[in-house]
Amino acid sequence: MVEAVVIDLFSLPANLQNDIQDLLCNMLGTTEECPSVTSPLVYVMCCQTQQSERKDEQESLLPALRDFLTLKKNLEVVRALTTAAALYTIKQRLDEKDLHVIKIILPAFRRDLMKVYIDHLFTAVYQFEFEDLQMASDCNNLLIAEPHTEGQTLPTQDVELITREIQMYLQSLPSLKGELTILRSSLIPDGIFLHGFSTRTGGISYIPTLSSCNLFSSSKRRDPQAVVKENLRRLANAAGFNPKTFHRVKTDHGNAVYIMGKTEPDSYDGIVTNQKGVTIAAPGADCIPVLFADPVRRVCGAAHSGWKGTLLGVSVATVNAMVSEYGCNVKDILVVLGPSVGPCCYKLPQESAKEFHRIDPKCVRLFDSASPYIDLRRATRILLETGGILPENIQDDSVTDQNQNITLCTACHPDKFYSHFRDGTNFGTQIGFISIKA
Repeated sequence: MVEAVVIDLFSLPANLQNDIQDLLCNMLGTTEECPSVTSPLVYVMCCQTQQSERKDEQESLLPALRDFLTLKKNLEVVRALTTAAALYTIKQRLDEKDLHVIKIILPAFRRDLMKVYIDHLFTAVYQFEFEDLQMASDCNNLLIAEPHTEGQTLPTQDVELITREIQMYLQSLPSLKGELTILRSSLIPDGIFLHGFSTRTGGISYIPTLSSCNLFSSSKRRDPQAVVKENLRRLANAAGFNPKTFHRVKTDHGNAVYIMGKTEPDSYDGIVTNQKGVTIAAPGADCIPVLFADPVRRVCGAAHSGWKGTLLGVSVATVNAMVSEYGCNVKDILVVLGPSVGPCCYKLPQESAKEFHRIDPKCVRLFDSASPYIDLRRATRILLETGGILPENIQDDSVTDQNQNITLCTACHPDKFYSHFRDGTNFGTQIGFISIKA
């Protein structure tokens, strides 16, 4: 069932914009006749006029607005300078009400353009259907057109213009939840490497569980790739790396490692490189983002270590790749475990807990319970030390006498970090990143 109707009047000819009241009344009839629509929310997209004209325009819309309200329609007129700004504002309204199914009624010449905007600003969480609006010179004569012909291709230059319009609009938005903050380790020498762990502040993501510097988009979440790219751009500017040479692991909760410069696997949870100026990263939202640095051979790595990846030894696999591919000495490699869920919060079923108990009984708390608490960091440290990493070359919170602790519990700090364990399926993501300075 349609939950919201978007009426696109953004690019109508001037003579039709002057009689927008009649357009609204006719469109009301269109939505009213749709049998699947039960009091949907109605959003009308209009091009914003000059400041001096707004009051007159608002007054001219009042009769049409009353018509909608009489029929118990919820209507909002959204005016903006660009289509990107108008559609993004409407997206915010949809997200506030957790709506998914949207009908867009628009002039036929706008359909292919609108699909590009939707591809950039929405994800597969939303379902769209389209109706074309056939307009005659007299706006009292509005007809729904025949179904739009599929397969039409928008010129590349038009797509590029839309993409740029969206980027410019998103760049203009203010940061949310405070300034962008980056955590850095004193263990990794900053004369050779650029590195850090992002937190959740300083981005533009507005959905509560994703706010504000979410750095991952998927078909199951409401943050589109365009918003994530803008968040990454802001992080890159603050950290000093180039977002165009940024590579994030393609997580599969396994132990595969990608050697940059070789054939890239379809999925991998570790990545290593000796290329200067290339920033590599691993995500985390309870899983551990692990960073690796060899200041002697000037090699770095990043790994995503959840409970499955920890048991499969993804961190040791990343170390082994640095040794075998670049000739690193395991005793020179520095390892930093980033913010992740701690043993104070994280539980696993008894069967999975047994695997951590085999690594070391101290990795499990309340072992006899149905869902014991698990210490992913301690397990990772033990496996790294077994693999040859020196204890003093590992930074995490399992050693209490270290000067600095950046391995904070993500679930315990909702103001600083995202947490899948705490926030559920529509969770945000932070990252650990590292690169070799040129």
